[in-house]
Amino acid sequence: MTDAQTPTDSPDLGSDHELAAWLATTAGHRLLEVREEGLTGRDLKDAGDQAAHRLLMDLLAEHRPGDAVLSEEGKDDKVRLQADRVWIVDPLDGTREFSEPPRDDWAVHVALWERGELVAGAVAQPALGETFSTAAPPSVPPRTSARPRIAVSRTRPPAFVEALAEEIDAELVPMGSAGVKVISVTRDVTDAYVHAGGQYEWDNAAPVAVARAAGLFCSRVDGSELVYNQDDVSLPDLIVCRPELAEQILEFVRRHGTE
Repeated sequence: MTDAQTPTDSPDLGSDHELAAWLATTAGHRLLEVREEGLTGRDLKDAGDQAAHRLLMDLLAEHRPGDAVLSEEGKDDKVRLQADRVWIVDPLDGTREFSEPPRDDWAVHVALWERGELVAGAVAQPALGETFSTAAPPSVPPRTSARPRIAVSRTRPPAFVEALAEEIDAELVPMGSAGVKVISVTRDVTDAYVHAGGQYEWDNAAPVAVARAAGLFCSRVDGSELVYNQDDVSLPDLIVCRPELAEQILEFVRRHGTE
């Protein structure tokens, strides 16, 4: 974890880890500016998405001109499928929460995939003034809650997660943004994030890169590997949790599924 750098700070941009953190932080500063421009609702959401996307595309073109990019807000250029290095970005994860000041549960995701693996990532939470990245992986603190805590959507928690929580006597903690939910596990705000029902690579690539670097368990809900830079960018389910909870969660899914 690092304190949010200002865009004028000069990290070692030769390091992919440092670049990811700087890009996420810089886009986050831009989003905070957009939030102060007097827009509301859909206008604010759209302005935030586009401002952060344009900034990230410009900075990546400047600092990594030979790399491919997959962005939620950009056209999917299939040249990435033949590329050795692909940046996977979500310029604004949690647009609903972004459009509801002073909510802080929204994020910027920047990840780098290289030859089959996530090799760097950063999740900025601009309203908290913090960026979590593989440049300085979070050290997950000892668990402070007697009962497991599971991060869920504040608007549509999956029914199977409610059943899982009942079985393992867990507390559900609602929040926005997939990235915020994953990072909440590294912060000891929650102990697990279990999701099924729809996401894309940009929703979880950067958070998973950071979570893995922090030593958390990460997989699909059936226990299989999370695979990125695919032709079909749908990646609809995942588990991110403290390692000691992984088998309990996987066993529940094996028995009950996710319906």
